[in-house]
This record gives sequence, C-alpha cells and structure tokens, in this order.
Amino acid sequence: MTTLFTGYRLGGLALPNRVVMAPMTRVRAAVGGLATPSMARYYAQRATAGLIVSEGAQPSLIGQSNPGTPGLHSAEQVAAWRTVTDAVHVNGGRIFAQIMHGGRVSHPDTTGHRPVGPSAVPAVGDVFTPTGPQPAPEPRALATDEVPEQAESYAHAARRAVDAGFDGVELHGANGYLISQFLSTNANLRTDRYGGSATHRIRFAVEAAAATADAVGAARTGIRLSPGGGFWGVEETDVVEMYTALLAELARLGLAYVHLEATADDETLLRLRRAWPGALIMNPVLPMGPRQTDRAAADRWLGLGADLVSFGRAFIANPDLVERLRTGLPIAPVDETTYYQGGDAGYLTYPAYRHAA
Repeated sequence: MTTLFTGYRLGGLALPNRVVMAPMTRVRAAVGGLATPSMARYYAQRATAGLIVSEGAQPSLIGQSNPGTPGLHSAEQVAAWRTVTDAVHVNGGRIFAQIMHGGRVSHPDTTGHRPVGPSAVPAVGDVFTPTGPQPAPEPRALATDEVPEQAESYAHAARRAVDAGFDGVELHGANGYLISQFLSTNANLRTDRYGGSATHRIRFAVEAAAATADAVGAARTGIRLSPGGGFWGVEETDVVEMYTALLAELARLGLAYVHLEATADDETLLRLRRAWPGALIMNPVLPMGPRQTDRAAADRWLGLGADLVSFGRAFIANPDLVERLRTGLPIAPVDETTYYQGGDAGYLTYPAYRHAA
C-alpha cells in the first residue's frame, strides 16, 4: 500500500518518502541576492523531507520580484548557495531550486529596472519594495524578439543551480509570475506567436521548460502550475483546454514532475492528472488560504493519483514535520508575522517536538 512514507524514484533521485517541502518566500537573503548561513541551517533542519523545493530564486535582476530574495545569476550567488546544498546533503536530504521570474510583479525601487511582461498591463495589488508596499507599476511589454531571452534565462539559472549543488530545478509557472502571465487571458494581450490562442499562450512556458531540460536534463527539471489561480489579478478563461495542451507539450519533454496547486475544483485537477503521464506533486490546499495541508489532505490526494504531496506552511514551524506526520504528533502553529520580517526569529527558532520526560 502506498503511503506518505513509501519511497519513490523521481528522475535520478531515490526519495525516502513522498513528503515535499513546498517553495516558500522567506526574504532572508543578503545584499546581492546571496544565500546566508541561516538559510543553510533552515533548509538543513528540514532535510528529512523526501524533497525540498527552495524558495524562488530570480534568474536575472530584472526577474526579481521582492527585495531580500536570492538569485541564481552570478558566480557569487552560486558560491553562496553551495553552502545551502552542502548542508542539506550532509543531513541526508535532496533539494531542487525553484527558479522564479517575477515579470510584472516587481518594482523599479527593487531592481532599478522597469518590470517586463507579456503586455503593458499592471498586476492587481501592491508589490513589495525596499520602502514598503507600492502599487504594481505598468510593465514594459516584451518585443517578440526579446521573449526567447527571458525563456532562456530559466535555463541559464538552472545551469548555475546545478553548479551550486542543487539536485534539480523547478520552474515557477504559477501564482501570477512571468510564466503564469503568458498563460493568462488578461495579462497577455499579445497578437504574435506568444498570445491569443491557448496554443500560442503556452509557448513561453514550453520554451522555458525545453531550454531548461536541454541545459540540465529533463530528469532534473520540474514545473509548478496553478490552474485558474487568479493571483495578482491573472485570469484564465480556458483552464482545461489550455492546461491539457500545456501538459501534452511538457510530456514530450519528459520532465521530472509537474507540481500542481489546488487552485481549481477537484474535477479539473483530476482531468489534469489524467492528462499528465509523469510524476505529479500535489499541493492539496490553496496557497495562503485558510487551511494548511495535513495528513488527511495528503492521504486523500495520494488516493486520487498524486505521487508526492507538498506541504508549505506546516514546514515553517515544524522542521521535523515528516516525523510528526509519521507518528501523529501535534503540528505546531506558525507565527505569520515572522514570514517576511527577516532575521532568525520565526525562521530558525522553531524546535523539533519535545517528548515529555
């Protein structure tokens, strides 16, 4: 019988369990987008996960969304990340880097550059900047001949991730960031080969995934998707049609996995599960929604066809989450005020479960 604690072969990795630590922005990077010793300790504490997917790392300066996030576009960043991957591997873990291009969800005060996107349509809401939240600015629409460079930026970052010791990479194709913007029917108003029909709107995602698979190998490449998610004002009016077409193209590449968020109803998600022949990581609850993933939600989705299940917020306050799930120990609550405040409080200060003497 398959359980959360049954091993799984993912690409070239033998995972000891099917618990995945989901990528979560924590804005603890140093100046220059450098990983820190505290980040190394944070991820190493959680190395009992079958797989860790890191917080999003920008593939270029113009791809940076939030201040305080790490990058994968310089030699110094590679060297800094190596301390993180070494710490995870010493503790027996496996870690993929999430590559996240923010696209229009950015600000000149953060990067020194005007954000870019598929069209000159601003995101809905305030974006984080070094001086606090500000309204999302209007991005510069990428010219047709500029789009391939942005797709290739994922591949360049993936090479640096492997050089830094990561076991693979996950493209952030979800939550209203650049890949998601190209998939959208209201953020993408293009009339060239990257816009209009679903076939054209998936092209950027496919090109980014293909370039990355060519760069580091398909077995080291995954992608995260949020069908119908609506983050940052993104709309998708043809969810089943578009994502079915996208998954068919990604299947030809032989990617290591698709990581789906529960941003659509079960019927849609199950149709997409049937359309995807490879490994599926399922994030069973709405990201940042009212519920956290628990053992019951994980078991349910394993029964519905997921191969692995990702846990987000539960991993923040429970570095020993796998053991707590295995033995039925209480899941400690997380202090939401410390998500993005910086420093070690609410980052390295959550202990493993203390048994009574």
